[in-house]
Amino acid sequence: MFKKILIANRGEIACRVIKTARRFGIKTVAVHSDADRDALHVKLADEAVRIGPAPSSESYLRADAIVAAALKSGAEAVHPGYGFLSENAEFVEAVEAAGLSFIGPSAKAIRAMGLKDAAKQLMERAKVPVVPGYHGDAQELVILAGKANEIGFPVLIKARAGGGGKGMRRVDRQAEFADALSSAKREARASFGDDRVLVEKYVAKPRHIEIQVFGDSHGNVVHLFERDCSLQRRHQKVIEEAPAPGMTAEMRAAMGEAAVKAAQAIDYVGAGTVEFIVDASEGLRPDRFWFMEMNTRLQVEHPVTEMITGLDLVEWQLRVAAGEPLPKQQDELSIHGWAFEARLYAEDAARNFMPATGTIAHLKFPEASVRVDSGVAAGDAITPFYDPMIAKLIVHGADRAEALSRLQDALVQTEIVGTVTNLDFLHALASHAGFAEGEVDTGLIDRELGELTATPSPSPMARAAAAILASGMQARKSGDPFDDLGPWLLWGAPERDVVLSQAGEQRSLRVAQLGKDRYRVADEDDPPVDLQLIEAGEGVFRLVDGAHAVTIRVVQGSGRIAIIRDHAVAEFTIVDELHAGEDEGAGEDVLRAPMPGVVKQIFKGADAPVEKGDILVVMEAMKMEMTLAAPRAGVIAEIFHREGAQVSEGTMLLRLAEEEKPA
Repeated sequence: MFKKILIANRGEIACRVIKTARRFGIKTVAVHSDADRDALHVKLADEAVRIGPAPSSESYLRADAIVAAALKSGAEAVHPGYGFLSENAEFVEAVEAAGLSFIGPSAKAIRAMGLKDAAKQLMERAKVPVVPGYHGDAQELVILAGKANEIGFPVLIKARAGGGGKGMRRVDRQAEFADALSSAKREARASFGDDRVLVEKYVAKPRHIEIQVFGDSHGNVVHLFERDCSLQRRHQKVIEEAPAPGMTAEMRAAMGEAAVKAAQAIDYVGAGTVEFIVDASEGLRPDRFWFMEMNTRLQVEHPVTEMITGLDLVEWQLRVAAGEPLPKQQDELSIHGWAFEARLYAEDAARNFMPATGTIAHLKFPEASVRVDSGVAAGDAITPFYDPMIAKLIVHGADRAEALSRLQDALVQTEIVGTVTNLDFLHALASHAGFAEGEVDTGLIDRELGELTATPSPSPMARAAAAILASGMQARKSGDPFDDLGPWLLWGAPERDVVLSQAGEQRSLRVAQLGKDRYRVADEDDPPVDLQLIEAGEGVFRLVDGAHAVTIRVVQGSGRIAIIRDHAVAEFTIVDELHAGEDEGAGEDVLRAPMPGVVKQIFKGADAPVEKGDILVVMEAMKMEMTLAAPRAGVIAEIFHREGAQVSEGTMLLRLAEEEKPA
């Protein structure tokens, strides 16, 4: 076994690998960018090495810097985690050329599965079922459009390199094909440096079921059963579970056999996942699943497999990379109970899952009946440079109902303040009646999006408490009698006006102090509320409404106030009335950044005429590309940022003016 390994990654997967390494007495070396110098994985590792500035292209994607760090630290092996360089064959070769071990498959195996078209041709030869489609080399629009017609709409355009939904577009009609192809190619080029695509039949009621495989250098290959990853948004997984609902012994055996064949076809060593698309229109049938791709690394969702098998997959990776045989053979593996994983992201579900940034002011996870894999802690910043995952919540139960109940409880008991997250969305999804019945497919979230992303309104008591705190009128315990008294007037009750914004809705409230710790809050839309707000400890208050009393926790900072009651978080922004309307009236004249990120491409220059709907800017943040269109016809009057500029959410990118008509 290795004595010291370097982890060529960051965040929760780096922390996850450190946990297993520590159990075996293996020393760990973390690498970090400037943005991550105080990150959790850096603190947990035995030592850490800086590898570059914040952008991943200058740090976590620099194979030379990572190999140099491994050699400098005396590490014997490199664990790639997932993402970044984990499926980069050249990185594997660089690691091995330096005399180090790579904790993963060979460069040859990675290359064999790295391009979707070549991988599918290989799978066809290995007698693994492949989805109908065009996987050839021709990339001309006329040929691809013709193949789409032959396959029959709807079709799916997919980048042949990479994954995670990047460079993927569903096309329902021939008239939409050219624009979709152009968009998919542009995103694929930006994400993977390769704009070639393939075209496949779009399955009407698809389920995404994948098989965990493991191989060793002694010729052994096993599968560790299936995971259902059908709950997806933007082709990216949200909640995963194992085993798959409705799975039969016959179907499991067929899929497991196909996955093992796929691994054997490339002499696979290490952890891998063979992903299949399944037509669930008539239930799960052994003749209705097809190979999609193979991920030649550990998956984000590997914990659900660990929960149902009782195994540590990182331990298996370390043992296999050290030359040991697989710890168990196929007949020694079995399924115990049910497991779910929910991915907690900094993203705005109500705004098409737009990535979010911010500093985590408060973070609390449940302590019982849940495993939390996370790479962040309270006080950490969510930056625009990397994937916005905050944590994975993993639960296990004797059966699906028990596991799902534990997942729902874990989501309710999780508290986070400081950035927009998908926490409410995850709870709504875990509580969805269809999901509870096991009726899952990749289209469920899109069909139910309005219901799942509805923003719960804060209670009048929570809003009133936020208004009191925002007004600054509450008494402060400082030992100064005037502080303890709070604001006062010789005649009448002191009053202050406060404007709060929550989920895009602004409300004006008037706060009047009626006596010590007693207030009246008048809302323009609701009757006045009389409250007592009594400080009971640091950040803890008692809120009394007549005979009704509750305990709340308050987190304040940077013009924001969060009220936490029974784990429910209501977060408010304090609006500066003097500047609230400064940008009103700009309307459709200004194109703004909808998220923090990089300006990747600007399509037209100053003074260029545009029509409504013309694509003007492409932005990228947290592995997501977004195209921004002209809100109206006109001419480009000003461009405020160049390509490559890093901008924050709401930044003005360009301004439109009316097109002058010839006299």
